[in-house]
Amino acid sequence: MRARHLSTFFIFVFGALGGLLFGFDTGIISGASSLIESNFHLNIEQTGFITSSVLIGSSIGALSIGPYPIALVGNGYCYYSSILFLIGSGLSMVSVGFISMITARIILGFAVGSASALTPAYLAELADAPHRGSLGTMFQLMITLGILLAYVSNLGFLGHNLLGIRDWRWMLGSALIPAALLFIGSLILPESPRYLVEKGQIDEARDVLHDLRKNTDEDPDKELSDIQKVANQPKGGIHELFTFARPAVIVAIGLMLLQQLVGINSVIYFLPQVFIKGFGFAEGSAIWISVGIGIVNFVCTLLAYQIMDKFNRRTILLFGSIVMTISIGILAVLNFTLSVKAAAVPTMILIAFYIFGFAVSWGPICWLMIGEIFPLNVRGIGNSIGSAANWIGNFIVSQFFLVLLSMFHNNVGGPFAVFGFFSIVSIFFVIYMVPETRGKTLEEIEMEMRRKDASKQEATVNSAK
Repeated sequence: MRARHLSTFFIFVFGALGGLLFGFDTGIISGASSLIESNFHLNIEQTGFITSSVLIGSSIGALSIGPYPIALVGNGYCYYSSILFLIGSGLSMVSVGFISMITARIILGFAVGSASALTPAYLAELADAPHRGSLGTMFQLMITLGILLAYVSNLGFLGHNLLGIRDWRWMLGSALIPAALLFIGSLILPESPRYLVEKGQIDEARDVLHDLRKNTDEDPDKELSDIQKVANQPKGGIHELFTFARPAVIVAIGLMLLQQLVGINSVIYFLPQVFIKGFGFAEGSAIWISVGIGIVNFVCTLLAYQIMDKFNRRTILLFGSIVMTISIGILAVLNFTLSVKAAAVPTMILIAFYIFGFAVSWGPICWLMIGEIFPLNVRGIGNSIGSAANWIGNFIVSQFFLVLLSMFHNNVGGPFAVFGFFSIVSIFFVIYMVPETRGKTLEEIEMEMRRKDASKQEATVNSAK
């Protein structure tokens, strides 16, 4: 029996805890990887694979959710994800070599992937239309908070082998704390009203909606009526993905791939290594820089939370793409033209501007939109496909970043020039492919898609006559 009458703030914070673990478990490796590399005597490819192995599990975890829309699994994903987070974090802490570490990281990936596929949809289904942007941004806000906490954990444990246990083991084991919080949250969070309607539990859905909307101007009874109308639409199943929902699939894959190919996680995962190998910084100094960037990332996502419902999604995405393109372009040029010593400080500043551009736009909006653009019947598999595309892009970037850096003789200008190309591509993708969803209910977005598809089919029939 799930608790009722919880505060909306509590519901959205705990509902987004999957994002915090997402950020923590992907960010914690940045400070631990060089320590694991020396402890296990790994080469550069093995170190890169330890970082990216979580992404293999994430892709599989995201795709495994595919057949089960949020309206079928409800909030159970939190419970199962939390168990996997606990197992993966514990095994990471006690791993004894390359293979056991890879196994633990892949298990963590299953948890991260499943949470990333369904958390945005869960939050979108709980939020009211006028505030869905800011409330949906909670997921990305928690990701950035998780990354920042991971950096702080790295800094706090670095060089402290407490109880005779190596510092990197404490770094990885600290993920057990947020995993336990997610487990507790999974027992008390409410189900999505759409889940309850699909299960025929109309009175329960009405109770949840009245609780969620009690401090808003929205009419929960009208919203319930709209949810029931959409729930009564003919179910096309997977077929819908290749018919009227196909544009949403293309947008989801494009957004989530580009979110990674602009290089954000090369910064999140490898920033200490960039400054150690590229600029000759000491390990402690490099981790301090990553903490500073983590603070910038979190604060800028807080800004995104404030503005998300005030500006169109497309406008914010374009702004972010332009800021990233300019920052990365200047960074690449400076690192190819200045000495290593002269380029170090400008590189830090430009990475901060790049993080700003990403954190206020592509960071939160991509996860928000994949929870918005799919119809209810295929929302689970749609989110799954988008999330898997994100993890595949993430794997490509993380697996080959250190290799690229080595190819350019540890000059960060090389990899960032590649990321700059994809930042330019992102501008055109937004202009020509991304729809506007701000201020519309999920049901309005779905019915609009159905009307467009019906009009297209009618036009096709008329042209064939």
